[in-house]
Amino acid sequence: MLLKGKLTPRRKLLLAIMAVLLLAVAWAGWAGMAATRGIETADMDWNEDGTVTRTEIAQSLYAVTASRERQGPRECTTFRWYRSGEVIRVDCRTVFDTATPASGR
Repeated sequence: MLLKGKLTPRRKLLLAIMAVLLLAVAWAGWAGMAATRGIETADMDWNEDGTVTRTEIAQSLYAVTASRERQGPRECTTFRWYRSGEVIRVDCRTVFDTATPASGR
């Protein structure tokens, strides 16, 4: 006996909501939004007042992009406003590659 599940209006609504959320996350990743780039919550202080608010966390989903550039051992992340392209800040750090064996061994 083959059981067929009904696609009730409630299930259709849930499916539609899940599809919209999946599309939103895919767009955020494609657009380079800061939330999809592994930025920690503590680094989302866009107005640099010393506190991270819920609004600033939400802005990382739709209003702030993050792009990483690497020049030798230096890795810089540039944060920009999505619409204007204005730079908010640039965070740089030195990354040592541990995969390369040391010479002289």
